[in-house]
Amino acid sequence: MGKKVVVVGQGYVGLPVAMRAVEVGYDVVGVDLDDARVAALRNGISFVDDVSEATLQSALASGRYMPTNDYSDSAEFDIAVITVPTPLHETLPDLSFIESSAASLAANLRAGAVVILESTTYPGTTEELLVPILESGSGLTAGKDFYAGYSPERIDPGNPVWGFVNTPKVVSGIDAPSLEVVQGFYDSLVDRTVPVSSPKEAELTKLLENTFRHVNIALVNELAIFGHQLGVNVWEAIDAASTKPFGYMRFTPGPGVGGHCLPVDPSYLSWQVKRKLGQNFRFVELANDVNDHMPDYVLQRAMRMLNDLGSAIRDSRVLLVGLAYKRDTGDIRESPSLRLIELLLECGALVKGADGHVEAHRWPAHVEQAELTSETIDSADLVILLTDHTDFDLELLGRSSTPVLDTRNRLRGPNVVRL
Repeated sequence: MGKKVVVVGQGYVGLPVAMRAVEVGYDVVGVDLDDARVAALRNGISFVDDVSEATLQSALASGRYMPTNDYSDSAEFDIAVITVPTPLHETLPDLSFIESSAASLAANLRAGAVVILESTTYPGTTEELLVPILESGSGLTAGKDFYAGYSPERIDPGNPVWGFVNTPKVVSGIDAPSLEVVQGFYDSLVDRTVPVSSPKEAELTKLLENTFRHVNIALVNELAIFGHQLGVNVWEAIDAASTKPFGYMRFTPGPGVGGHCLPVDPSYLSWQVKRKLGQNFRFVELANDVNDHMPDYVLQRAMRMLNDLGSAIRDSRVLLVGLAYKRDTGDIRESPSLRLIELLLECGALVKGADGHVEAHRWPAHVEQAELTSETIDSADLVILLTDHTDFDLELLGRSSTPVLDTRNRLRGPNVVRL
């Protein structure tokens, strides 16, 4: 194929893109400023559960994949894809990673190249922020000298059915020629592309998808709280409602929301509505309030369970099973476990965690790492199941004499209490 693709960010979004691009024949440079991550990639060690080490090692062996922390390796690129984080900083969108990536790429931007943003952000970012930085740093003009567009990532870590290739890809360009180039690139990577009229619609598409999930998860989380107080089994009601073949979509309660998408993306939309229109996006604000406080509710339930046993939370040994925000991933970004750990430590609890998916250098401070064994469970005063990884032996928890708070409705046993 002969074309050089630069993928900025080699995490849960960027690495699958890079691997697929290598697979179909592109020469790929994977840029990431995390030195530990780059070193692992160079050694064929994958920290992304959806990318096997065999796939990574095959890409390296092909000679067409170069992980690096140096933007100078992106020189002479034909296609650049930006997949950097866009976190919140004190409740405000932090686009500094996009800004720095764009500035670094601009230095190597040449006529005829295309730059595509995949990072989740508010409508208008591609045209109002990304393009001006590229133009200023390169001296080139978008739409005349180079192409630009937006394509929201739809990576669902740990999903065994829908991956990067078979999930439809929304694509857009700042003009018709840009859309053609952007769509042509993704047509070579995925089974189906879905073009929209401008980057703003593509940016809103991503926010709509995640706001939909965020609001519905908040609904069932609040139902779980009130259901418990009313003595109603909300899990049974959800199972029954899920038998309806129309007009209903299943969502389940949990200890909170995590990852980059749900705790962050809806707030980007809410912020833009407030900034541009001067109005509050009430659904998002209410969903934030409910989901953000689920770790507090988990703590309350844990304290009640210990209290019923005649124990205080202080000096109690609490084992958290699963720290990643999602099953079968190691992604701990914005995970509700982090807030729960903070609350438990503030209360004086002694906290251990079991989760072999989380990268060692991202393991939470002040939490002892443990294996999920009978001995570990028996040595705890309370176990809280937060993430139900499929490689956990959950039967151990169900049989245990140690009290278990199950936030995922996965366990059955005499000492198991559901959220």
